[in-house]
Amino acid sequence: MPDHDFAAFIGLDWGDQQHAICLSAGGPRIATDLAQQAEDLETWATDLRTRFGGRPIAVCLEQSRGALVYALLKYEFLVLFPINPKQLASYRDAFVPCGPKDDPTDAELLCMFVEQYHARLRAWRPDDASTRTLRLLSEDRRRWVDERTALKNRLRQRLKEYFPLALALAGSEIDTSWFLQLLKKYPSHAELRRANPRTLVKLFPKRSRVADDHGEDSRVTLIRSSSPLVTDQAVILTHRLDVLHLVRMIIQLNETVAEYDREIARHMAAHCEAALFRSFPAAGPAMAPRLVAAFGTDRERFGSAQEVQQLSGIAPLLKRSGKSCSVLRRLACPKFLHQTFHEYADHSRKQSAWAGAYYRMLKARGMGHHCALRSLAFKWQRIMYRCWKTRTLYDEGRHLQQLRLRKSPLLAYLLPTNNA
Repeated sequence: MPDHDFAAFIGLDWGDQQHAICLSAGGPRIATDLAQQAEDLETWATDLRTRFGGRPIAVCLEQSRGALVYALLKYEFLVLFPINPKQLASYRDAFVPCGPKDDPTDAELLCMFVEQYHARLRAWRPDDASTRTLRLLSEDRRRWVDERTALKNRLRQRLKEYFPLALALAGSEIDTSWFLQLLKKYPSHAELRRANPRTLVKLFPKRSRVADDHGEDSRVTLIRSSSPLVTDQAVILTHRLDVLHLVRMIIQLNETVAEYDREIARHMAAHCEAALFRSFPAAGPAMAPRLVAAFGTDRERFGSAQEVQQLSGIAPLLKRSGKSCSVLRRLACPKFLHQTFHEYADHSRKQSAWAGAYYRMLKARGMGHHCALRSLAFKWQRIMYRCWKTRTLYDEGRHLQQLRLRKSPLLAYLLPTNNA
């Protein structure tokens, strides 16, 4: 926005209970405090609206989400300019190198920063409610999945220490319903060996049943012939209790993730961008909503694919100084957004012919796994941006045809079935 559009500039340093505020409206800067209470925020915003006649006010703060940002969303005259904390730290060092840090000072620096550089900053434009809902649901789901993974690792380690027979029965997955119910009913080697064979067979999944020479389930035979790894009752007692609680928590988290999956699917079905992002290979029930949330519905949000690549941290960072030049990984980026494209690239190489060929080509040239995935994600972001900008569904066959017309080096790495 032009300079004259803003009636005032505000620097807001967030606090858990109290926020430091600095306001500049053409005169001396005014420092105040604001409590994180709905009534106090409403009174403060109403006073600003009345004082400046509802004209736009630039607000600079260090976050683009959280309790304060959510509370400020309902005031349309407040134009938010969220900045990275590193930006403020560098700006602070320019004025007070190695100096003290406190909230009122940071609020004043934020006010000065937005007042002086707002023309070079991008105002925050929130996505529509449907996209924000998908993003928050997907992020929360990921946190629950990560928590479940941590518990599964703890459970696997405990079983290795005193009950390895259970791991032999489970195979690679230890969060399946039948196995968790088995552990819940028989959390130790001795209890499992005493179990009725018929009860055990009912717990085992039927599709994996294998009979031995005597017609008995091979897993029952394995249990009957096994010997305990540990006989120390102190270890068995404590580990047994820990396993029981881990099993209960994993069962609950399985239900939690399933509920999030249902909610995400419901919102995804009604989203206007669902068909577009489902057209990409490997964009299934988990990845497609994350891609929708990454791009949103506002076609003016990104001016180029490069902005998406830089914001997500997929684009490398080039540093030049004198005769030296280095290319570094971009670390200052939203973690979940970076994970979304990185993980999508990993899934896509298994279902997209050209993506798999590109990955194999980079690996053949000596590139590491994660570096190759970032490079593949970089390619996907350009394609996705173009499809998103033009509202065009992705067509794998068309893309492969373009590669053949250009005689791309990727053709040499296509699998025989895809190179016909």
